[in-house]
Amino acid sequence: MIRVLLVAVLGLALALGWSLWRAEVHKGDAEAANTRATQAEQAAEDALNTLTAERAAAVKLDTIGEKHEEDRRDAESVPGAVDAALRAGTLQLRKQWAACETSLLSATAASAAERDALAELRRKDQGDLVRIGRDANDHVRACQAVIRADREENP
Repeated sequence: MIRVLLVAVLGLALALGWSLWRAEVHKGDAEAANTRATQAEQAAEDALNTLTAERAAAVKLDTIGEKHEEDRRDAESVPGAVDAALRAGTLQLRKQWAACETSLLSATAASAAERDALAELRRKDQGDLVRIGRDANDHVRACQAVIRADREENP
């Protein structure tokens, strides 16, 4: 009877030891799984933050692009507006451009038609030059806006 009791106690001790060992193994597996889950959650959060930042940057750049295209469309009307303002006398250009006259034709020797044609050509050219300057300014403003937007994203 003592043998049976001894075998039973020994069997119970072995079963208890094996159960504790298995519990430790599973505990390590559970901790590893928790670590992997935490890392996966962090990676997903980082990816979401990156995606959100990229979308915000894309919206800013789209806005800048739309404004630049609007400015380009508006610039097409500049030569005509400059010509009309010059004719109406509401716009004056700097002396060095406004006085741009051909030295080949003197005012007294040129016919009225030639003078009118030259004046018309000069007004058209002045409008084109103002448009070119405006286009350049619009382009520089758009480039600067892109740089500012990029620096806000990547300080």
